[in-house]
Amino acid sequence: MKKEESQGIPILDFRDYQSTDLSRRAQFVADLQRAYQEIGFVGVRGHEVAGKLVDELYAAAWGFVALGDTEKRQYHRPELFGQRGYTPKGQEHAKGASVGDLKEFYHVGQELEAGLMARLGYPANVWPREVPEFQGSALAVFRALESLGHGMLSAILDGLGLNYSSIIGQVEHGNSILRVAHYFPIADAKSVPPGAVRAAAHGDINLITLLVGASADGLELQRRDGSWLPVVVDSDTIVVNVGDMLERLSNGRLRSTIHRVVNPPEEKLNEARISMPFFMHPKAGMDLSVLDQCIDSDHPKRYANISAGEFLEQRLREIGLK
Repeated sequence: MKKEESQGIPILDFRDYQSTDLSRRAQFVADLQRAYQEIGFVGVRGHEVAGKLVDELYAAAWGFVALGDTEKRQYHRPELFGQRGYTPKGQEHAKGASVGDLKEFYHVGQELEAGLMARLGYPANVWPREVPEFQGSALAVFRALESLGHGMLSAILDGLGLNYSSIIGQVEHGNSILRVAHYFPIADAKSVPPGAVRAAAHGDINLITLLVGASADGLELQRRDGSWLPVVVDSDTIVVNVGDMLERLSNGRLRSTIHRVVNPPEEKLNEARISMPFFMHPKAGMDLSVLDQCIDSDHPKRYANISAGEFLEQRLREIGLK
């Protein structure tokens, strides 16, 4: 496994998994399984998510967050529980937290043929009129990250002894979300509510999360001993971590690692940060029951049966979006 000690997480090359050399492919799968069992995070290079697409979305995102709060609130849809459009500052909080995170964000979902959208029950996306380029850029990044996500899930299932075709029907056109998160500048430390951070410690709800490099540092993951490890990667590396849904499916074999975004030092509190995670979800009807391949006498079933939609509803209530 290729590892860069300065970043602290394993760095893998996706071209190894795409290779016709079966030994390279098998090594990628083995390294990915080991990383997800030990730390829950990897960095991925050799993907086809073009830097130009990401740069264009960053530019559009900065244009949106520069709008006034009144203008941005036009795109808040409380009836959609944060699943599309704008979510204001401080509304989302980590499970069990009593104070909101120091962020605001914009959510983009699937954009499919109208009949298919209706059958799947997906709401329409909400697009800011003041930044018309946001729509095209966000959809291009959504599709690129979704494609890479399918490849990563295929490699994960290979490692669990399953063929991707066994779940493709539940994952294709899944209820995935691209989040454009803005960690806004803070005037001074005294203005920060007690205990508030940019993103409090949490695990992700979904199957896997794909994160293109953020505009500033701050992401940290929690090691098994409780200490925190900063995650810093270059702009060509996409961080991919296990979510709670995948941990359930794998009976805890693959780790949904707790992570957070810490506040910058006081001298940098007034510096904003944007990040763009892609939360890869299946369709709501997918059965999240533990896979038979992950149960044996040493590893009894740890999780009750639940559908992806039921699990999502439960977690949205816990984090203040419903």
